[in-house]
Amino acid sequence: MSSGSAKGSIPLLELKREVEFLKDELMERMEEILRSGVFILGPHVRALEEEVARYLGVKHAVGVNSGTDALKIALRAIGIGPGDEVITVAFTFLANAEVIVELGAKPVFVDIEPDTFNLNPDLLESYISPRTKAIIVVHLFGHPADMGPIMEIAERHGLKVIEDCAQAFGAEYKSRKVGSIGHLGTFSFYPTKNLSAYGDGGMVVTNDDELARKVRLLRNHGAERKYYSIEPGYNSRLDEIQAGILLVKLKYIDAWNDRRREIASIYSKALANTPLIPPQEKEWAKHVYHQYTIRVPGGKRDQLRTWLFDKGITTAIYYPYPIYDMPAYQAYKPTKGLEQTEKACEEVLSLPMWHFMIDEEAEYVADKLREAARELF
Repeated sequence: MSSGSAKGSIPLLELKREVEFLKDELMERMEEILRSGVFILGPHVRALEEEVARYLGVKHAVGVNSGTDALKIALRAIGIGPGDEVITVAFTFLANAEVIVELGAKPVFVDIEPDTFNLNPDLLESYISPRTKAIIVVHLFGHPADMGPIMEIAERHGLKVIEDCAQAFGAEYKSRKVGSIGHLGTFSFYPTKNLSAYGDGGMVVTNDDELARKVRLLRNHGAERKYYSIEPGYNSRLDEIQAGILLVKLKYIDAWNDRRREIASIYSKALANTPLIPPQEKEWAKHVYHQYTIRVPGGKRDQLRTWLFDKGITTAIYYPYPIYDMPAYQAYKPTKGLEQTEKACEEVLSLPMWHFMIDEEAEYVADKLREAARELF
């Protein structure tokens, strides 16, 4: 990896090294696209869709303009609308609830597992009602949810499963890539993601021919052919420039995810035998560490965060509030609090993590974590 910043000044994420590493390839690809004069739904989008489908092991991949649109279009494709209920989690970015509500449906929040931060399959069945039509499973921070029991429950009740893989490109559940297990998978290519564009972008993947047809229809104004709309849709097309950037980066994704796992190993080794709780990796999972998120017990998260900031280490809290505690979604607040969701919101802290981080920087963070554990606990 390239040389990095001096220890003692460690950002949460740094993209300049990646750009420098890819600069020649990116400029060549951009020149190719600019000379072509084709900027919407052109050959680079088609090539990316083919390459992503091949990488994930699915029949269809459809580029859209954001991860949020990917979720919304996936829900539309399976017919979610007013009066329906969609089961999901409240410890994640709010886009899952946002799109459910936008379509007139009701989000029903289930608690999470304390070790993976993902939907707890043991609780799932008790939340299913006659109005339940789908489940959005979030593979949070890059660790897969336990898809086996989730899919079994869904099949038993005739429910569709959407995998929200925004933070988990390349992650695996029992050697299967996430996104290939549910009825639909959705991805975000926001600039901070493991596989990222330099702007917004997203994708919907599926093995179902009819769902793929519906997704393609909806991303382009619901039009079956030019100037002929079958149903109201969206202007949600992944553009050629972002597709070109993603094609350049896709061939590096496995190496970059492996590098994230190396950095995670440095952190986890430092946290052994301390009160700080590192992220867990189940034996059936391949974690890709979009975030390396620890738990800070004893109400000392803010104290640790300030302590690390004073040492030049930037951290973040993903996520400080359950979705149902936000004003926009309080109408969907469960009658009984979700204990693990609320505890996670109080304890989680994400450390610097990106694939061009060098060992010196990771070791500096690790040393300061050990030091903080001695001083603060």
